[in-house]
Amino acid sequence: MRINKYLASCGIASRRSAEKLITDGFVKINNVVITNLSTDIKDTDLVLVKDKKIYPVQNKIYIILNKPVGVLSTCFDPQKRKTILDIVKVKQRIFPVGRLDYDTSGLLILTNDGAFANKMTHPKNQTKKIYIATTDKPLTLAQLQLLSNGVLIDGYKTAPAEFKEIAGQKIQITIHEGKNRQIRKMFETIDVKVKTLQRIQEDNIKLGSLPIGKWKFFTPQSFT
Repeated sequence: MRINKYLASCGIASRRSAEKLITDGFVKINNVVITNLSTDIKDTDLVLVKDKKIYPVQNKIYIILNKPVGVLSTCFDPQKRKTILDIVKVKQRIFPVGRLDYDTSGLLILTNDGAFANKMTHPKNQTKKIYIATTDKPLTLAQLQLLSNGVLIDGYKTAPAEFKEIAGQKIQITIHEGKNRQIRKMFETIDVKVKTLQRIQEDNIKLGSLPIGKWKFFTPQSFT
């Protein structure tokens, strides 16, 4: 089994994130650092990540968290700020599927299933993400259409998306990308500020009525 796939099967991270651990030199096989992504793992190999022995996951778990604003969607913060693992406490090693910005709330998925995480986050799958934003001013139909067609941010044009008014200054956004602070930056191109932003759905997984700061287990439909 290829090393990135093996790390994902051990619940370390998605395959793409596992590749960065490898290229950054955090992975050892039989106490030797490896950085070659094509390395294969044998059953008899000792695999260490950051000098800790890892094993394939036996019991896969899937969690929905309604992340509050002011919580980092990471498992560790050197500055000791609050992270998602200060809220979600389980025995298994878990990691977030993608991320939510510090000042964005809503649906965040956590798991120890690297294959599932890879499926959800790989760009080729164009996973749908739905958000609700409140803005500092109403938008015109022309502005909504402009955002929907794509705008230039950080040197690239965003892909076509769906922006529609729900009520007043509340907008529903559906995108298939996940660039850093993408939605806020898109609104900035039309001189509109996002006051609050909440993710309510990712693929077919919905936040529903889960209270903010709470979490629950779920079973992905495609895995049932």
